[in-house]
Amino acid sequence: MLMRIVGGKYKGRRIDLPKGIDARPTTDFAKEGLFNILHHSVPLEGIRVLDLFSGTGNISLEFLSRGAENVLSVDQDRQLFSYQQELARKLEITDWQMVKADVFTFLNSHRNTYDIVFADPPFKLEGIERIPTLVREAGLLGEEGMLIVEHPNEVNMSNDPWFWKHRPYGTVNFSFFKPKATP
Repeated sequence: MLMRIVGGKYKGRRIDLPKGIDARPTTDFAKEGLFNILHHSVPLEGIRVLDLFSGTGNISLEFLSRGAENVLSVDQDRQLFSYQQELARKLEITDWQMVKADVFTFLNSHRNTYDIVFADPPFKLEGIERIPTLVREAGLLGEEGMLIVEHPNEVNMSNDPWFWKHRPYGTVNFSFFKPKATP
């Protein structure tokens, strides 16, 4: 399986995924749509990004390619974690950190703030709807921050108090969340 970086300084770079990887990388079509929305919504240069359920590192690389200052990727799969480390070495990326951990455990203990938190959980994972609440409770988003959750058609997150908008791209859906100012 091939993965392609769709924008920024690594644009067009094709990356071979190792055989036997159990992951569902975000499609180029969905990535292009996502980053088109982000390009018109937030500055991507110099931002701090947290990539939850980072899998192949596909989205982390897109943020780094577009000038993110720092990306922290979290995934519990040993093979995917090693693959991300190998990619960072191959591309000579020094501002990409990885943590091998269960995302829900990580969210309960990690305290830092980010400009963008991106979560792409396995589509069959139970509890996807809890992610915005866990990110909110952990205080991971700055005042102008944005949470993006990639999810299947069956998941509806529009009832969350931070819900901003939803965009479908085939079977891939993105729900966007922004902190609301409290009165």
